[in-house]
Amino acid sequence: MDQSRVARLRAARERWEREVLGPALARQPERAARFSTVSDLEIARLYGPEDRAGRDPGLPGEYPFTRGIHPTMYRGRLWTMRMFAGYGTAEDTNARFHYLLAQGQTGLSVAFDMPTLMGYDSDHPRALGEVGREGVAVDTVEDMDLLLRDVPLDRITTSMTINAPANVLLAMYVAVAAARGISPQTIGGTTQTDMLKEFIAQKEWIVPPRPSMKLIQDLLVYCTREVPRWNTISISGYHIREAGATAVQELAFTLADGIAYVEAGIAAGLDVDAFAPRLSFFFDVHNDFLEEIAKFRAARRMWARIMRERFHARNPRSWMLRTHAQTAGVSLTAQQPMNNIVRTALQALAAVLGGCQSLHTNSMDETYALPTEDAVTVALRTQQIIAHETGVTHTVDPLGGAYAVEALTDRIEAEADAYIRKIDDMGGMLAAIEHAYPMGEIAEASYRYQQQLERGEKIVVGVNAFAQDEPSPIPLHAVDPDVERRQLERVRRVRAARDAAAAARARDALRRVTEAGGNTMPAIVDAVRARVTLGEICDVFRDVYGEYREQAVL
Repeated sequence: MDQSRVARLRAARERWEREVLGPALARQPERAARFSTVSDLEIARLYGPEDRAGRDPGLPGEYPFTRGIHPTMYRGRLWTMRMFAGYGTAEDTNARFHYLLAQGQTGLSVAFDMPTLMGYDSDHPRALGEVGREGVAVDTVEDMDLLLRDVPLDRITTSMTINAPANVLLAMYVAVAAARGISPQTIGGTTQTDMLKEFIAQKEWIVPPRPSMKLIQDLLVYCTREVPRWNTISISGYHIREAGATAVQELAFTLADGIAYVEAGIAAGLDVDAFAPRLSFFFDVHNDFLEEIAKFRAARRMWARIMRERFHARNPRSWMLRTHAQTAGVSLTAQQPMNNIVRTALQALAAVLGGCQSLHTNSMDETYALPTEDAVTVALRTQQIIAHETGVTHTVDPLGGAYAVEALTDRIEAEADAYIRKIDDMGGMLAAIEHAYPMGEIAEASYRYQQQLERGEKIVVGVNAFAQDEPSPIPLHAVDPDVERRQLERVRRVRAARDAAAAARARDALRRVTEAGGNTMPAIVDAVRARVTLGEICDVFRDVYGEYREQAVL
């Protein structure tokens, strides 16, 4: 901006503060001495053109993609409405998938139970009481086949929220598709595969960080060559934010994880443009409306710069930050659960105004249980109302140019950049994790926010203000207690019916390639086809690499 114009704007602001604002404050003071976002970024009373960093936000579909990765955004195609679902056995979740598809969902998203996430079969002693409780149990390729029954895998994309055993679940998916005559070249979807954020926030792991990165490299190489439409890693800030991080920390640690994965792909011998276009992202959408919109805009701009300037990617698709979003589970309250519908609607609107590519909306009852069909339908309808009734999809980046949004975008970018520089100085994200740096930063941020809640500086409606003495009962989903017995019987039947010698040979082959440092993916595919179970495959990794034990963060 021309400096003479900046001077005029500042002079006008000073006159307004003296002649208009001052008398108004004398008559009616503001509600608080300080206003800040959920993440505690201080918010100015007023923003104007002079508050911008002087950066042109550019145009949609062009570098640095601040205003969106596609020229027409939702005028051309709406975001994918991808509701996260999974409980009980594969048949139970398959029924929920078909219900959601009938209600207008446009992509599948699989939630797995805790034993599956941790790489244990349903009949392992540690799985007792957890089978099918918070997601679907998948032990064998037969389970995967039942999970995807009557789903057109060559037309529907599937997202699988799986990390430590991601290689195994992808191998099962590939095997099921192949058995149906569908080539790995044509299937599309995403495995989360983001082990760095597991060590930072979600805490579901099998082996230590560096062997985990080796397994991710194996998947990157395999998918680049064999499953080219698959999004190999969904680099996830969601769980980082849910653990108590600020928006800035979520953005910084997520992009630092992304940098580590790109470095790992290059170290595995891949050209950056061969795999970077299939990396995707996954962000939380919290309650602070403008902060969340700015976070998405800053994320796109930062990733574009990182990929073009740091990694010298040449393909514009490598510069694009494509992101799934999910409304903030941590913002939902058990108190007055109907309020969660309002929270989710506003968060979903922020995700859309921020330019996400797919979206999950949480259900009002998820602080109590997995969602009922009625609750998940309301959550899906929330997205459909935003898409078809609000008009916000009719123009690209509707809040682009808004002084507050642009100033917040600049500030979030600057603060996230500072975090990334510090992580670089430590030797990268793997080294930072080994020093427990991001975990400590998140713990401090979470503590500060809790103090603000307890002092009443931040308000959560129905919790520390506007509370009710009487509870608000709502219908809850219940998982059939017979699920565990049925799942245990199935995995045992598979083991009893398989060719035991072929399964043993497949396990031995996987062990040999793991010990030799080769690419494990072809051996994993062979193993699942031989009916080797998830837990048996993960036991090979535990035996070869050792199990991970987290260091305490004090």
